[in-house]
Amino acid sequence: MQWNRSNAIGMSRVACVRCEGAGVRTVWKLKQAPCKCVFRAVFRACFNRYRECVEIGKYSSSVSLEFTQGKDGGRTYGRKIEEYMADVCLVAKRTLDEDEHRTFRFFFLLGADWKLCCRRLNIDRGNFFHQVYRVEEKLGRAFAETEPYALFPLADYFAGTVRRVPRLPAALAMSLEQDWDAELQLSA
Repeated sequence: MQWNRSNAIGMSRVACVRCEGAGVRTVWKLKQAPCKCVFRAVFRACFNRYRECVEIGKYSSSVSLEFTQGKDGGRTYGRKIEEYMADVCLVAKRTLDEDEHRTFRFFFLLGADWKLCCRRLNIDRGNFFHQVYRVEEKLGRAFAETEPYALFPLADYFAGTVRRVPRLPAALAMSLEQDWDAELQLSA
């Protein structure tokens, strides 16, 4: 995802001290970077969708037909809900270090409260919540910037946008075909 003011302002927190609700902050002299509040909002949006997928998964598992790229325009079948849940867990495992991943597992996936997490992780309350914020920022960035297909925006992940090569105009295609035919006749 290319970060700029227009796509970061919608995710920013109005009361943010760093970006003052703009979504981007100046890092060096003129370089703009997204604020940490934007990454935390991206994480929350993706994780809320993860929780919805967990609830939906209890009752039904549907198969979706997806269109693929290529000249033939093939189709494949997939289970978007299960794939999304697996992608969230795999991105978290790849992105976070061991302590952060344990915090993610206990606090977010298993739903333990902060007191139990602090006791289990042997850290105090302040350090625990700092670690939770770091986990949210790291995963928010990873969810938005994973290549070639990011987990955020959610509509792109679940709608299955098809990225096709634009077709040539008919006149240009015919002229290329005639050039090709002429080359074939010359080489024969």
